[in-house]
Amino acid sequence: MSQTVFCRKYQKEMDALPFPPLPGKKGQEIQATVSRQAWEEWQALQTRLINEKHLNMLEPASREYLMEQMERFLDNEATDQAEGYVPRDQ
Repeated sequence: MSQTVFCRKYQKEMDALPFPPLPGKKGQEIQATVSRQAWEEWQALQTRLINEKHLNMLEPASREYLMEQMERFLDNEATDQAEGYVPRDQ
């Protein structure tokens, strides 16, 4: 039986992440409050943002920007989008 979590993005019980996705307290917090589906959706958006905005993950400003976007995404707030991105089904 898989574990569930009350997902802060979808506001309902959903499948939990099998392990913390980040180190430390932040990773534990995400595992306790974010569903597997929401995290996978964030990872897809994160990849688009890194690629389209040419972010350098060695730069602290880029990492800070992504953490801000992650919090906004998980809290159902408006996030930046990759310019020119067209979903596959369109």
